[in-house]
Parts: sequence; C-alpha cells; structure tokens
Amino acid sequence: MSSLSSRHLLGLYEVPKEDVQLILDTAKTFREVLERPIKKVPTLQGKTILNLFYENSTRTRLSFELAEKRLSADTMNFTKSGSSASKGESFKDTVQNIEAMKVDMIIVRHESAGIPKYLTQISDANIINAGDGRHEHPTQALLDMYSIREKTGKLEGLKVCIVGDIGHSRVALSNIYGLQTMGAEVSVCGPSTMIPWQLESLGVKIYNNIDKAMAENDVLNVLRIQLERDAGELIPSVREYHNYFGITTERIAKNNPDILIMHPGPINRGVELSSEVADGTSQIILNQVTNGVAIRMAVLYLLGTKTE
Repeated sequence: MSSLSSRHLLGLYEVPKEDVQLILDTAKTFREVLERPIKKVPTLQGKTILNLFYENSTRTRLSFELAEKRLSADTMNFTKSGSSASKGESFKDTVQNIEAMKVDMIIVRHESAGIPKYLTQISDANIINAGDGRHEHPTQALLDMYSIREKTGKLEGLKVCIVGDIGHSRVALSNIYGLQTMGAEVSVCGPSTMIPWQLESLGVKIYNNIDKAMAENDVLNVLRIQLERDAGELIPSVREYHNYFGITTERIAKNNPDILIMHPGPINRGVELSSEVADGTSQIILNQVTNGVAIRMAVLYLLGTKTE
C-alpha cells in the first residue's frame, strides 16, 4: 500500500508531489463513501483523536469531527475557553496530560505559528495542522485542490489566482505551495497593503487589478477579509474594497464567463462576493465543504494506518 513520506501533516511546504497526489486520490474514494446511505467505515476503529482547538473555528472543527466519526475513531474535543489553560496551565502540560490518556492523533489549531511543529517534539501522536497563526492551513488547500481537480479534471497547467487578504491568510500560503507542487500557475490579487512584499520570491505573479486577474486566470480562490485580525485598517472601507476587488456577476460576464469561483468561508456577502455570485452557478463553495470531509478522512486514514 502506498504511504505518506511523513507521519505528520504540518503544512504543504516541501511536501512531495507523490504525497499530495496520494491524499487527493484517497479522498476520491472517501468522497464516494459520503454518497452512500451508510456513510461510516471501520477504518480507524480503536484510534483516539484529540481535536485541540485554541482558536475559534466552526467549519474546520466540524469537518474534522465528522471525518473522524465517519472513520469510526473515538474523538476528544478541547477548546481553550473553560479549560485549565484559562487557569494558567502551560500548553506543554495541557498536551502531555491529555496525551497520558493514550491519544493516537492530535488535530491542532492555534493562533501561534509553529505550534504543530512544537507538538511533534513533545508528543508521540500523529500531528495534523488545522491552522497555525499566519503560517499554513494544509487541509484547506488540499480540499481546494481536490475541488478544482474535480471540476476541471486537472491541476497541472491551470492558472489559479488567490484574491484578497493575502497577508493575514494561512490558506493562501498552503495553496501556493500545494498548487505549485502540482504544476499550477499561481498568482495573487488584492490591495498592495494586503500583499506581503516578499511574495514574488515564491514565484507568484501579483495583480492589483481584479479585472485583469479574472481575464487571465481559470480559477479565483477568493479569501475572506479578516476584519477580526485588523484587516479593516488596511483598506479605506469594505465598500471601497468591494468596488475595486469584489466579485460580481457583471465582472464575471465582462472578463471571463467560464471562470471558477471558490471561497474557503465564511463569506462576507457584499464584500468579497456579491450575493448573486455567492449563490450563482460559477461558484463551488458548498462542494468545497463536502470535499473537506473527504480530504480530512483521507489524511486521517493515511496517517492513522501508516506503518513506521
């Protein structure tokens, strides 16, 4: 049986093409499982998985939880609020106390970049990064790539533009690494205040004009403006952002009627996307959500059954 090259998924930076391909192909099998009347398989029966969420999340946490249950794993859920961490217990002590209950895998989401890597040093469990600071969010990028491939039939040679709040986004970085590994051409588009100056060193084309970006790309992956992370200070107003960078049906018709629109959610309607686009036929947003469960099932399966 094919196997991943690592026992952890910390990001997509320098992850081999063969690993990405294996995850995407395995997810296709689990995507078919999700269409069955009985959507459960016994693959990880007897495994215990900890969802260690130090940062708020709805989609990612629920997606991982459902993936774990679909694979028949036992799950434990930890959130920072109401835990011993709020009483001053250190992160290391919290993790090691939980792991003493014999946890096999840890899904971690944390506001600090590098925490998943640190976990590999203090824990014997398989570690999966569910988002760390502004670093990476690998399973989101994998589900994005799966969704693109499902819709277009390929990744190699496609032109994909990531639009919006690039500087605050861990989704953007994982997508850049993953898509480039799979042979896609990646660009970004947004206000110059939201695009890190060093991004061109990753081989990424930069647009400041959304119409040009739409005309020259096959796929737009539109990111949420992260107002809770002070992104609003980088633009004059959300109305002006929408005027210059918002995706509307008029822009699609004028620039590229065949373009594929994606969004990791949650959407700020009337900011990144108009409601007509969010509910229209150019987007595959809900497909991404369904595919997210299949991708996370694939990652959990491949790591949970990996032999050293």
